[in-house]
Amino acid sequence: MATFDVVSKVNQAEVDNALLQTSKEIGTRFDFRDTSASCERTSEGIALEANSEGRVEAILEVLKGKLVKRGVSLKHVDPQKAVPGGKGLFRQLVKIKEGIDRENARKVIEVIKGSKIKVQAAIHEDTVRVSGKNRDDLQAAIALLRQQELPFEMQYVNFRE
Repeated sequence: MATFDVVSKVNQAEVDNALLQTSKEIGTRFDFRDTSASCERTSEGIALEANSEGRVEAILEVLKGKLVKRGVSLKHVDPQKAVPGGKGLFRQLVKIKEGIDRENARKVIEVIKGSKIKVQAAIHEDTVRVSGKNRDDLQAAIALLRQQELPFEMQYVNFRE
């Protein structure tokens, strides 16, 4: 029985590199002077901070640009609402989504079952395992999933025969 897994993983090293590049850019750009602009990684995600809501949005756009250049899909980025913090600063949390939640895993399974390809799909924690009798059916399932516009980025790993 041949199988593969559908996962949604983020290369954390590339996220860290993009964050470092963003920090360097906001430190040198003239429009961020005297705005107390900063970005740092926290346990919840990435914290952006500046003296106005517009500056926080500008930092977010710089971060998104750096992530795209580093090959990280923006489907992994979940920016929260900017909120006023202490000392007149605005703060925004940007969460990095990883894994496939139950609802999206069900969407993947519905797409596969609706296609009439002779494969089975099952949810395993934050992945979807697809199994079938031959390699051609699995490759057809991968091609089908690549055509879909789903709200998360997918990778196909552990292809075994």
